[in-house]
Amino acid sequence: MNPLYHQAKFILSAPDLNSCPTDTGREVAFAGRSNAGKSSALNTLSRQKSLARTSKTPGRTQLLNFFNLNEQQRFVDLPGYGYAKVPERIKQQWHLLMESYLRERESLYGIILVMDIRHPLTEFDWQMIEWCAYSKKPLHLLLTKADKFNYGAAKNTLFKVQRELEKQDISVTLQMFSALKKTGVDDIHQLLDSWFQAE
Repeated sequence: MNPLYHQAKFILSAPDLNSCPTDTGREVAFAGRSNAGKSSALNTLSRQKSLARTSKTPGRTQLLNFFNLNEQQRFVDLPGYGYAKVPERIKQQWHLLMESYLRERESLYGIILVMDIRHPLTEFDWQMIEWCAYSKKPLHLLLTKADKFNYGAAKNTLFKVQRELEKQDISVTLQMFSALKKTGVDDIHQLLDSWFQAE
């Protein structure tokens, strides 16, 4: 187990690209629909209860939140998308912020796309999947809240998502995950190890 992830520390929230940390080193960004379990996943894999703020109110993450692992490696929590109860103007701001980060950030290496296993592959998820395919960025799908299903049903959903992606000729890695049961934590640690150490 790599202790690096347990050392994660919040450093800043950025409302725009100019406010981000210096664009050097390597970043892994966590994206996902509001309420998909993004903050819980970050807290679980870092073994910290309140590294990322969790909320019952969708859309609480409105900024780019940066977490240092060390001087050259970071996690980034992107604004949750699909939020229903915010004004259109705010949605547009978040959308532009995410778009500029994904397009222009040199240190972005790969994206962990967090999806609630009960509601995978929403329209917003597809946009992110297609963007990663287009930009050639590594993408890993984290099917969270796997504890809501029994193992067989969760595995069936995983295969179904895999087949949908294969139909579109999109090659990504994916796994089941449960913050509650700690299912899949070792798998995501291994993936992150390979991303941060890749040449």
